[in-house]
Amino acid sequence: MHRARERAGDDRLHDAGDCVMAEREAEAAVAETQRKLAVVFADFEQRLEATPLIRKLTRGRFELADYHAFLINLRQQVKDGALWMSRAASNIGEDHLELRSTLMRHAVTEHRDFRLLEADFTASGGALDDIQSAPKNVGSEALSAWMFHEASKPDPFGLLGAMFIIEGLGSIKARPWGLKVQERLALPDEAVRFLLYHGDNDAEHMKEFEEMLGMVLPDPFIAERIVVTAKVTARLYALQIEEIAA
Repeated sequence: MHRARERAGDDRLHDAGDCVMAEREAEAAVAETQRKLAVVFADFEQRLEATPLIRKLTRGRFELADYHAFLINLRQQVKDGALWMSRAASNIGEDHLELRSTLMRHAVTEHRDFRLLEADFTASGGALDDIQSAPKNVGSEALSAWMFHEASKPDPFGLLGAMFIIEGLGSIKARPWGLKVQERLALPDEAVRFLLYHGDNDAEHMKEFEEMLGMVLPDPFIAERIVVTAKVTARLYALQIEEIAA
């Protein structure tokens, strides 16, 4: 009886040790993946800064027509965002229900965000029909097709890389861009709500992103797919902005 208790205690210690080791491996994998994603994002920032639209913004030559073109083209991508996120959640298996739930919450939170863009457009003098009826540009078409393609796969964990790019853009660039637009064009707060809102809220999403990585790592194949997906998404997102011409 005494030996049985000793064996049970040894098993518990062994299990606890395995659990600690697994947690450390996951933490290391998350940190390494985030490091690689940061490199991708730095390249993404450079590409954005080189686009005609953002160069006009940063060099003080941004006009109202530029802002309207930006809102029109961004609306298409934002409207699709909640849709591909919902599709991705529906394709996540039972082994990762917490991740599925997290993506579904994101989709619910963001599925009306394109209405903010419409409100900003009309508050800055645009006609609602103009933004609602505008087609996607070449970059937006490519980005949307890519996102839905990835979201339709079983367990589309690679899309975490896409979320890093998009949410990272919101947390780092949205507010500075919004303030520059507001200053340059002398617009009221209600005309730049989308950019200011995402600048304030996407930082929280980035914290949640780290938790989502921990739900699927460590797994070298998944980690590699996350980084590759981030690279493709960054290229196509930059193309979307590059194609915007007022």
